[in-house]
Amino acid sequence: MSFSVALLSWAATEYKAQISAAGQLDYLHSAIRWGADFILKAHTSPTTLYTQVGDGSDHSCWERPEDMDTPRNLFKITESSPGTEVAADAAAALASAYMVFESVDPDYATKLLEEAKALFEFADKYRGSYQASCPFYCSFSSYEDELLWGATWLFKATKDVQFLTYVSNNQKWSDVVPEFSWDNKFVGAQALLAKEYLAGKKDLAIYKTHADAFVCSLMPGSGAVRIQTTPGGLLFTRDTVNLQYVTSAVMVLFYYSNTLDSAGIGEVQCSSANFTNAQIRAFAKSQVDYILGNNPLGYSYMVGFGTKYPKRIHHRGASIPSIKYHPAKVACGEGFADYFNTDNPNANIHVGAIVGGPNSGDAFGDVRSESIHSEPTTYMNAAFLGALAPLLDEKCRLQLPLDDGASMASTS
Repeated sequence: MSFSVALLSWAATEYKAQISAAGQLDYLHSAIRWGADFILKAHTSPTTLYTQVGDGSDHSCWERPEDMDTPRNLFKITESSPGTEVAADAAAALASAYMVFESVDPDYATKLLEEAKALFEFADKYRGSYQASCPFYCSFSSYEDELLWGATWLFKATKDVQFLTYVSNNQKWSDVVPEFSWDNKFVGAQALLAKEYLAGKKDLAIYKTHADAFVCSLMPGSGAVRIQTTPGGLLFTRDTVNLQYVTSAVMVLFYYSNTLDSAGIGEVQCSSANFTNAQIRAFAKSQVDYILGNNPLGYSYMVGFGTKYPKRIHHRGASIPSIKYHPAKVACGEGFADYFNTDNPNANIHVGAIVGGPNSGDAFGDVRSESIHSEPTTYMNAAFLGALAPLLDEKCRLQLPLDDGASMASTS
């Protein structure tokens, strides 16, 4: 949730004009506020953050949210049971949201920033990996990336030198990685801090070096490729909801190439080739085009967009009829028998949701039980906003799946 809020906020500040021109800015603000409000409510004291509602046992049931009867246990982190990743991530979410609402709702923005600072202090003072205390969804890349991510957004939000000093003093944490995800946020911090370096903060040079390396790890023919592409040209990081890595990578590629343009730098130098910013953007756009249907199957991986898209996504609320049409309770096991284990299309079209996508051979079976390919996530849609928005100019308009302002981010 925190990663989703931060990505949405990043897009809202970076592409405000484009999103406003598309008539989506108010809806985007509503989505960000919903997530930020939840985080605010979960932060009940300076050293208490509730991190999860419910537990993994709910995977054993296939039922609508309205019918849920699985345990709603609460889990939290404290000074004695820390989770630095989650607290720092929440700090980043609220700090980035502050930048969205600073001119829209100053009182609300002030609250967001106060809580962001408190959460970051909690994360940094009581360091301990969430991996040791997580109830179900854990961290696998330790907490240094989240601390850099949180401090970066707090610097952007406040311009307070203490946060600039923090990322400078801890630049040894930064690493060359080929992905940007909910678990590994180094690349996001590197791209943002590279902009600060190019603006004159020369002690941040390592972040630009690592941001360049991220580009080289993706661009075919760079001589430093770490992420291969499918035969149809899609970046393929791993066969576990792969489009989460594609959408976030594209968001960074657009942002970083535009940052270089603004700084008067025309290309990224890799070991075997140099890539102009235009070439980087063209590659990024090819990934957007693939997701929206320009692929070997002619398949749009955004539900409701185009004429051929997933009809059996791994989503309880989408697969079971609405209580408006089926008011009787759908019990835990009944949902599996009547809706999950069938080849019938979902009862509800989850318009705008992006699913996990095809396998490494560009194949996609549209099978509900294959969650690694057919499940939507908020962080995929949130990142895709940052991939679509830079394309929303006078020269390149993308038709949105709905014209009534339905939020592209609501895929919970």
